[in-house]
Amino acid sequence: MAVPRVIPIAYEPRGHTEAIGFYEDGQFLGSVTYAFPKGFRPGDGWEEQKRLYAVLHTFDAEGGYRDSEIWCAGTWAEAQTDGTVVGRARARLAQLLRSLPRRTYTDIAVMPFQLTFEGVLFGLVVEEDDEEPWAELYPDRLGFGPPWDGTYDT
Repeated sequence: MAVPRVIPIAYEPRGHTEAIGFYEDGQFLGSVTYAFPKGFRPGDGWEEQKRLYAVLHTFDAEGGYRDSEIWCAGTWAEAQTDGTVVGRARARLAQLLRSLPRRTYTDIAVMPFQLTFEGVLFGLVVEEDDEEPWAELYPDRLGFGPPWDGTYDT
């Protein structure tokens, strides 16, 4: 089964997709997520490379990518010594969401897109292997596939 032109993403309150929906100018997808930059090799110092981001992607009403706001709250290492890092990321996402006029939290459907910020891949990227194609939300690592009903695998 082919990847659809617009990929459904189901709204899941208190889950990985709790910050998605529609607003006055289209659709949105937000998250707070840790990520490593491209080319990262596990080993010493990983704590300084693993970064926490507040992310808000916006789309037009048909699901075409419009823009992204991405903000780094700090690293894993900082989060271990400063208990406010996660709170700052969540507060920044809440601020970004509040900036969207007439927002409602609900299922969305968006087209694949990708961008790199601070060496980290962000986007909804179509992937393929020997079995079947799917779409992966980066850096959240949520996988969407048949039956294309908006549910995801982690």
